[in-house]
Amino acid sequence: MKRLLFVISSIMAVAATLRATDPTDIRIEREVPYLGAGRTELADLYLPPEISPGQRVPAVVIIHGGGFTGGHRDAARELNIGSTLARNGYIGMSIDYALADISRPVWPQNLFDCKTAVRWLRANADRLQIDPNHIGVIGGSAGGTLASLVTLTNVNDRLDPDGPYGNFPCQVQCGVDMYGIASMAEWHDSAMFGKTSEEAPELYQRASPLTYVHADSPPMLILHGTADKTVDVSQSEKFAETLKAKGATYQVEIIPDAPHSFTLQPKEKDLRPLVLAFFDRYLKAAK
Repeated sequence: MKRLLFVISSIMAVAATLRATDPTDIRIEREVPYLGAGRTELADLYLPPEISPGQRVPAVVIIHGGGFTGGHRDAARELNIGSTLARNGYIGMSIDYALADISRPVWPQNLFDCKTAVRWLRANADRLQIDPNHIGVIGGSAGGTLASLVTLTNVNDRLDPDGPYGNFPCQVQCGVDMYGIASMAEWHDSAMFGKTSEEAPELYQRASPLTYVHADSPPMLILHGTADKTVDVSQSEKFAETLKAKGATYQVEIIPDAPHSFTLQPKEKDLRPLVLAFFDRYLKAAK
């Protein structure tokens, strides 16, 4: 039987990544409540230095990794992504979300939380000067899986939460998956389900981005390193093959020798121009 929990040392290595010193050339609002009463998970907002009166800017939800059981919104990767977005005219919203342990399954609440962040941005669009019709999502590892699910699922898949902010749509215009899991059953058994893939194959299929690929899916950008020992690069290769076969819009960048859990600036290649060009194309140029 597959392991119910992912290798603990790998998760701890991701979760223990400490936040660097906040940059001074952008604005950051820390510890923003976004999930409503009774929830302790928070968000950090990364804001451009200045937004002109009357201007509307695109926004991107940032979803951390950690094997669905760990991680935090202000780890080094999330700070790197949020700062990069804010410096280039985006509002970034890095979120915490429901995490699992051996006695606490969280699927699909973790996805609901990510979708609620999209709704929160729309609900606060006037105050933050967000263009509510141009919102994207990006995530790494487990966050990449959740980002893909936010991008690919729609109201017909019955994975939108009832609330809060239920009068706003959850759909985003594009998504970036950084070394996420495309097929949960081909990865490891996950504590977020509370069951193994043998016990509940339907849960693993329902939480797999591959299940939701259609020709009219929002554009996806997939990033993965060939030296990844946590999520094998074959996951992203299969994801890209499925997107291609369905006629969906996508880009894939396989980075030779890059390991798991890199930022937008791994030593192997600076990915900021690629990611920004992707977001610019689908969140700015379409205005």
